[in-house]
Amino acid sequence: MAMTVDAPTVAPTTAAESPTTPQPLTGQPPAGSSPVGTGFGAPWIRSTGDLAWKLIGIGLAVALVFYVVSLVQLVFVALFLALVFTSVLLPLGDLYDRVMPRGLAMAASLLTAVLAVGGLVTYVVSSVVSRWEELAAEFGTGLSDLAVLVTDIPLVASLGTPGQWLQDGGAWLQENAGSYAGTAAQSAGIIGEGATAVVLAIFCTVFFLTQGSRMWRWVLSLVPADRHDRWESAAGAGWTAFSGFTRGMFFVALADGALAGVFLSVVGVPLALPLSVVVFLGAFVPMIGPVAAIVVAALVALAAKGPVLALVVLIGMVVVAQIDANVLQPLITGKQVSLHPVVMALVVAGGSVVGGLLGAVVAVPLTAVTWAVISTLRKTPAQVTTSGTAPGTVSGDGAD
Repeated sequence: MAMTVDAPTVAPTTAAESPTTPQPLTGQPPAGSSPVGTGFGAPWIRSTGDLAWKLIGIGLAVALVFYVVSLVQLVFVALFLALVFTSVLLPLGDLYDRVMPRGLAMAASLLTAVLAVGGLVTYVVSSVVSRWEELAAEFGTGLSDLAVLVTDIPLVASLGTPGQWLQDGGAWLQENAGSYAGTAAQSAGIIGEGATAVVLAIFCTVFFLTQGSRMWRWVLSLVPADRHDRWESAAGAGWTAFSGFTRGMFFVALADGALAGVFLSVVGVPLALPLSVVVFLGAFVPMIGPVAAIVVAALVALAAKGPVLALVVLIGMVVVAQIDANVLQPLITGKQVSLHPVVMALVVAGGSVVGGLLGAVVAVPLTAVTWAVISTLRKTPAQVTTSGTAPGTVSGDGAD
């Protein structure tokens, strides 16, 4: 019987197993798996914490700026005044630049400003001097009438006569002469620092006008070349805002002078036009200037027309000052610097609380410049357009 041999059975080859995918070693969860929370708390807590730290950093930076400014306050005031002078004189220099060299045009604009201010001051002084004897005699009469009017008040009459007031005042001055000597010396030091700041400001203004473009190009050389356009646009926006502030100051001062001149002419105060010039010039010195103009106008009214008209003038000039502070400055200056009147009022109040008189003066322009620069830097490169120019570059390269 034939025997058959079974053929060896060969197991079929299975499909090749897929290679094992190496797992990441970085601790990251595999793709498709649910994320595992590694932060502290809910997302809104983390975002709020990040925002809080950023605000703290901004606050520290602002505090550091204020601290540095307090150390070099004289230099800061001089630089601020120089920028104000430059923004005022630069358009006039550009006008002169059409008919004369750039350097000579800027020098002519500075000379024009000095002659204009000197002419106004000379006009006021000459007007007062021409009527000085008449005003002095009327002033004595006005003081006598005021003394009689005051002594008729029962409460004031119990305090004594005007002669006794003068005698008591003289004795009080003699007793406190030492302290007043120290105060006078301190005031003399402040006046000396102010004069130094003005001289330094004029010195800087000359170079800002004649070599402003060269100085700005040096600043740009410190910045990477691919960022020149953004820096140029941001600086131009800031300079436009600062120039708007100075234009707003001029318009407000002009409006104050016009209102004061009309009011003083209507009530019949002599020297109404020179007094309106005093109000115009005083508007450029915040807080102190308007108060000084009010006192001068009231004294002239007292000398010329007596205490009743002096009281009317005092009330009217206070109303003009309030219109200036609460209406004209927020509307006119706020429009020039693109700030809402409410923001203007809050900024001035905050500046006065933080830095006193100096803070109130510089709060608005610094806020306007900062906002303009930040708004420009937040734009994309395609949106950035040159809205202004840096100091000294309004019309070409300037004098090099």
